[in-house]
Amino acid sequence: MTLRFDEILSRAAAWADDDPDATTREQVLGWVETRDEVALRAAFDGRLEFGTAGLRGPLAPGPLGLNRAFVRRVTAGLGAYVGRTTPAALERRVVIGYDGRVGSRVFAEDAAGILGAQGFVVLLYDTVCPTPELAFAVVYLQCVAGIMVTASHNPPGDNGYKVYWGDGAQIVPPHDAGISAAIDEVLSLSGVGCDSLEAMFASGSLRTVPREVREAYLEGALALRVHSESGTVRAVYTAMHGVGRDLLFELLARSGHDDVHAVPEQAEPDGRFPTVAFPNPEEKGALDLALRLAGSIDAALVIANDPDADRLAVAVRLGGGAYRSLTGNEVGQLLASDLLANGRRERTRLVATTVVSSSMLSKLAAESGAHYAETLTGFKWIAHRALAFEANGGDFVMGYEEALGYSVGSLVRDKDGVSTAMLLLDLAAFEARRDRTLIDALDDLSRRHGLHVSGQRSVTLPGAAGAVRIREMMASLRRQPPVSIGGRQVTAIRDLSLPDAPDLPPADVLAYTLDDGTRILARPSGTEPKIKFYFEVVESVDPSEPLPAAEVRARARLIQTQSAFEDHLGPFLAAPESRR
Repeated sequence: MTLRFDEILSRAAAWADDDPDATTREQVLGWVETRDEVALRAAFDGRLEFGTAGLRGPLAPGPLGLNRAFVRRVTAGLGAYVGRTTPAALERRVVIGYDGRVGSRVFAEDAAGILGAQGFVVLLYDTVCPTPELAFAVVYLQCVAGIMVTASHNPPGDNGYKVYWGDGAQIVPPHDAGISAAIDEVLSLSGVGCDSLEAMFASGSLRTVPREVREAYLEGALALRVHSESGTVRAVYTAMHGVGRDLLFELLARSGHDDVHAVPEQAEPDGRFPTVAFPNPEEKGALDLALRLAGSIDAALVIANDPDADRLAVAVRLGGGAYRSLTGNEVGQLLASDLLANGRRERTRLVATTVVSSSMLSKLAAESGAHYAETLTGFKWIAHRALAFEANGGDFVMGYEEALGYSVGSLVRDKDGVSTAMLLLDLAAFEARRDRTLIDALDDLSRRHGLHVSGQRSVTLPGAAGAVRIREMMASLRRQPPVSIGGRQVTAIRDLSLPDAPDLPPADVLAYTLDDGTRILARPSGTEPKIKFYFEVVESVDPSEPLPAAEVRARARLIQTQSAFEDHLGPFLAAPESRR
């Protein structure tokens, strides 16, 4: 609901009175003095909400940005909710980690001070850490909750705040709504205490996360291996100016992968991300430095983490020295196929992915006699499906989402770009011993189950006007659903906002199936001002035909389907946009 301007002025003035940061306080007071309605509405006409991966927003004043005042309010709400819903909450601990982004450490320290004033014992990392290590630490240290300050792969001007429950997974209902309501109860910081870190250390209510957490994570990651004697392959690694290098290289040293070369310009944490326009390994140009180094040393693979190391990107050398970047679906299929074929089989097994990912995983599960599950987008849903399956005596093999996120076993209840990087190198080395590559392994899957080719289109529509346009686009698709797309009949429409899927909570997602099996999905992003469209075609492969012929057919069908669907959306796509 849009606020009246006088309400926004009042809210902004009160916020400035509470703001512990002189820079953002003066910025807000300047807007109030000049009655800058555009700036004030962008900062105060609402607040950030929990999306698919926590709270994320621009480094800016007000409740619609990430800033010290907002982090303190969020943490005060979190602590209040945990305290009143979790038995003996104060007898347990909260662990806090942070990445290398601008403001991350200060925000983490503010969160620690707020929780300390509420009576919690806080374990705080003394340096940057990857998101998967923090998620692991929540369970290993038997904490009541965890906080990770990160915006993952978002632009440099953003930051974020992830909340983990005591089971090590990111919060889902009812906790997300409960915490959100508790945040709204924090009307002012004037009555919210924030202890100094020095006093907390002196009293014992603040402690440093012990080194044993990392050691335990490394031991757990090594236990996931199914090809521990496969040797190594030459690879190039980029941390994308993030925090993954040290943990990954410790793991690689222990697993025998001693021919992995870091991109020096991107090895150290740097929240400015000086060598990439967008620190997301999916984005065009993000891997340029890594590919250049790989070509110069004749590396077989390029592997990349995003800045908080919860994602993994992979590129494979082809003949002639070129490199092919694998999609998240392809990496997920490789991991699943390998683990299902070579991993433990003592109990019933589960693999899981999201509704927007490839249908290939369901076929791999059926082939291996494993259970298969689909969840909403957001790795928290995969984690909770895994926890429920294990509670009934099963083994969670792995889960993935097409946006380069993977998790294996019960080590981490979130995406883990560190352990999966080792497992991919293990698989590449295993194939190399047989004079094969990861591409050969993918080709085997295509011949058995059909060639699955997927694509994505993202339309960026920032600001309040963009949010309205996204809502209008989804409403139009519901009001006037397509009957046919590209000459193919729409045989099924699934609206996930309706309570017709007992295993999925309602979500703003539309899914279409065409008469040739093509799948199309539409959903607004939960972390960025985007609406995303996903496409998948499956092309059968004759045993005697070369795969490139099937690939040509599949790509042609994919392009035709994307174009036809865009034609159906018509004027909505005339706005400024971003393609991927």
